[in-house]
Amino acid sequence: MNSKMWEEQFPVIMRNVIDACKKYGTKLVFFDNTYMYPQNDNVLTEQSPFAPVGRKGSVRKDLAEMLLGEMETGQIEAVICRAPEFYGPGKTQSITNAFIFDAIKENKKLKVLLSDRKLRSLIWTPDASRATALIGNVPDAYGQTWHLPVDENRMSYKGFITLASEVYGRKLEYHVIPKFILKIGVVFSKRLRELQELLPRYAHDNIFDVSKFKKRFPEFMITTFREGMEQIKAEQKIDSLNEH
Repeated sequence: MNSKMWEEQFPVIMRNVIDACKKYGTKLVFFDNTYMYPQNDNVLTEQSPFAPVGRKGSVRKDLAEMLLGEMETGQIEAVICRAPEFYGPGKTQSITNAFIFDAIKENKKLKVLLSDRKLRSLIWTPDASRATALIGNVPDAYGQTWHLPVDENRMSYKGFITLASEVYGRKLEYHVIPKFILKIGVVFSKRLRELQELLPRYAHDNIFDVSKFKKRFPEFMITTFREGMEQIKAEQKIDSLNEH
């Protein structure tokens, strides 16, 4: 979470990767995020315009546009695979994992940013990996942008935590962190400062449309929220036993 580093290094990395792929005739599968999209209630599709909020979003827009421009010239065979916020097992790093599943493991009160009523689109990290590998091995998928698959039974964090309470077999308490607290925190925390540009998405429904992927790859089994939570719970149980 370092905007200055993103601005200085990501465009150089992207340029070098594209040039190397062009030189050696190598296909490029680019795993992308949604920072460049509008942070409002609009349904997000592969055709959604880029309207970034903040420095990191602007960098992601520039990277995507750099690759799209090269794809249009026909000099590189590439595909963009785009994913929304993660949740998942193992070392998955995300706000949802940090504020919900890590808190459950540590027996702490769960936290939700801004609102517990807005709908969320969250992708299970192993699904993101499997779908990216699948797309990368299908020749006719190239030259396009694909939204990676999410459980379309979208929930608010209130619903998500209610389901987690069922899976874990106990009532999970949480509190919503309001905007003014996050604004105050900026003074004391560099990480919170870097997080500011991502906050608007938590004040709106986040609907990430995956109909294009589902139509092209109907056989792909998307992990449900319950299945994902049960896997995280089982993994945490194993970790706890190993620690003791």
